[in-house]
Amino acid sequence: MSVLNESWNLYRDKISLALIFSIPFIIAFAIPLIAPLPTYMSAGAIFLRSASIFVNGNIDPLSLAVITLSTIFSLLFLSFAFVLISLLVKSRRTHSSTKAMAFRNIESYIGKVFSIFLLYALILTFVNIIGYSLGASALLTAIVGFFLFAIIFYAPSAVVVDDKRVWRAIKDSARLVVREPQYFILWLVLITVVVSVLDVACIWIFGTFLSRYVVLVLNSLFVVPFFVIFMAEAYMSRFKLLKH
Repeated sequence: MSVLNESWNLYRDKISLALIFSIPFIIAFAIPLIAPLPTYMSAGAIFLRSASIFVNGNIDPLSLAVITLSTIFSLLFLSFAFVLISLLVKSRRTHSSTKAMAFRNIESYIGKVFSIFLLYALILTFVNIIGYSLGASALLTAIVGFFLFAIIFYAPSAVVVDDKRVWRAIKDSARLVVREPQYFILWLVLITVVVSVLDVACIWIFGTFLSRYVVLVLNSLFVVPFFVIFMAEAYMSRFKLLKH
């Protein structure tokens, strides 16, 4: 539980910076809503119905361009926020200035994390299309998405914390999750509980329609940053790269 405590302490101490660094999360999650894409929302998350528009041929070059650009910009903002939040953990462990950390190799970090997220998105889109053709799109995408997420769980943190290359980060992440799955399981259980409770509470307070957007904002500003910190803390604690 030390990782959980360390994560909470850092989150509490750096809440103001975490809020500022989390603004790109809102932009990343809002882009699919603003763009004319076939999306739907659930528990504050946004999902794209990609399979039907590709398989049925209901797409023209302009729509394809919009989907592609929207996805790229969304993943870029997501990567930017992820890197900034992870740097909070790295700066504390190395006793370095957060400002100095933010401008040192940040382009490289964002590029690598973006590559990981893009690879994940491309594989899921391909699986979604194959699954749609087989009549099992939702189930197949969910299964592959879960195992693929488990494989890359530590990869973005490895990029930011240890400046690893993309494939090395993914390889080390998969090895760590297999050998020491407790942090991944704890992360998964906690975020599921938190998001579910928050979703139910917001539906009760704001109603079904408005609650979707309220949960999206709350997740972006408060929930996701904490769990990004948790991921980085778990990675650094397990590999014992740095000590206080």
